[in-house]
Parts: sequence; C-alpha cells; structure tokens
Amino acid sequence: MMIDQFLNYLRYERNASPQTVQTYEESLREFESYLSLRDNGLSVETADADLIRDWMEGLMDKGNTASTINKKLSALRSFYRFALKRKLVEKDPAHCITGPKKSKPLPQFLRENEMDHLLDGLEWDDNNYKDVRARTILLLFYEAGLRRAELIGLNDGDVDFATGQLKVTGKRNKQRIVPFGKELAEALINYRTVRDEQEKNSDAFFLNDKGDRMTAPQVYTLVRKYLSAVTSLKKRSPHVLRHTFATAMLNHGADLESIKNLLGHESVSTTEIYAHTTFEQLKRIYKEAHPRA
Repeated sequence: MMIDQFLNYLRYERNASPQTVQTYEESLREFESYLSLRDNGLSVETADADLIRDWMEGLMDKGNTASTINKKLSALRSFYRFALKRKLVEKDPAHCITGPKKSKPLPQFLRENEMDHLLDGLEWDDNNYKDVRARTILLLFYEAGLRRAELIGLNDGDVDFATGQLKVTGKRNKQRIVPFGKELAEALINYRTVRDEQEKNSDAFFLNDKGDRMTAPQVYTLVRKYLSAVTSLKKRSPHVLRHTFATAMLNHGADLESIKNLLGHESVSTTEIYAHTTFEQLKRIYKEAHPRA
C-alpha cells in the first residue's frame, strides 16, 4: 500500500518518467520481498536500519556492484522521506545508512617481459634523434615513475649526473628527489649528446623537433605509439608506465612508504592500490597454476 502511494506520487506529482518509476518500483519490491521471506511479520512499515543493512550485505554477497546497491539505497531513501513527510511511518530508517564505496579500477600496467621487449627488443637507432628521444622518455617513465607533466617540466639543471638524481617538480610545485641508475644515466647522456646537435630554443631537457619544450599531446602520442607495439592494453598512456614502475618496485621488494616517496604521493593510502594490483595478479596466477583452484 505504502509503495503504491509512493509510486503514484512519483507519477502524478513529480511527473517522473516511466523508466524512473519502474526503477524505483523494482528496488522497493525487491526490498519488500526480502522482508517477507525473512519474516512474515516484517514489512516496509516496520523495517529498521539494521534490516536495510542486512539487505545491502545480501546484495553484495550476490555480486551486485557498489553502484547498483547505491541506486537501490537511493530508492529506499526517497521512499522513506516521502513516507515520513506523509506521516505513514514514525521514523526514517534509511536516512542514516551509508552506501558502499565504489571500488576504484585497478591501475593497468605492462608486464616485465613487455617492458623488456619495448626497451630492448625493438629496433632503436642510437644515432637517430627521434629514436634516442623516444627510448629515453620511455625508459625514464619506467625507471623513475614520473608523471607526464613532471617529465615535460624537467630542465637541464634538474638532471644531476654526478649524484644520479632528478629534481622533480610535482603537483602544487612540490619538489622531490628521484634517484636513477646506470642504464638510465647512459640513456640520458646519449640523448643529451644527440639533442645538442639539434636546434635548441629552451632550457627544457626534452625538446620537440622545433627545439622547444615538448607538449603533453606530443609525449602522449609518442608513448601510445610505442606501447601499441608491445601490449594489447586499451590504455596506453604515460600514466600506464608510472603504474608499471610502481608495480615492478613492489613486486621486487620495495615497501609502500618508499614507493610513495618516489611517486610523490601525499599519503601512502594512495599508493596502496598497487598492493591490491599485485594481489589480484597473484590470485590470477594461482587460479591458472593450481590444479585444485
């Protein structure tokens, strides 16, 4: 009865679309059915917050996404607000319920053999400026985990070959020091040597063909072109290489706090998503490899 009153309110007073009314009705009837199956004496009029939470937990156990559950919860909230306003119930059991947080998609990354093929398996001409620049950019993303804007913003003075360190300017102009190893040092030196034979109109470390600082679209296009040669990932952006750096570090024993500092994250909670990525990879390997999985 109460549900019918609410649906009529949506139809005739709120002029809601038939699709909206149907969506709300499906959620409310589903909740009503849950209550009757749990106990014949339960109804939407007598339901409390604990029953709503139990219903939501059941939905999660059945594999419903956070987005789907939140939509159903939204229908309940609207229903009980209406019922309270019309004095059909004495209190609103849904107003204090918090829906499940939407899970963030796990970051995509390249496997180590794909990175090896990218950096060592493709035909690179050490005397060709564009080839040298492209490989150096890819290697820098992979070995230092920089953001695209951070790579573009590098100036000659930010690369210290004596100490093997980069001075990186991140978000909100916050600076950090990122170390680099022998392979990247050799690549950076070779790039700079070849680059200095070209026209140079900027203090930027990475220059475009006109001698100016590279732009974000130019770096994106370069990275996408070469990642397309070694991976089937839908996303082939510079950020994928940043994810690849973090995942490789974690897989080889680096702790989250160290990775956080290298990436320039404000909080280790941001970095923890890479731990989830690694765990998902382990689960996949387990299911593929274990005979009883």
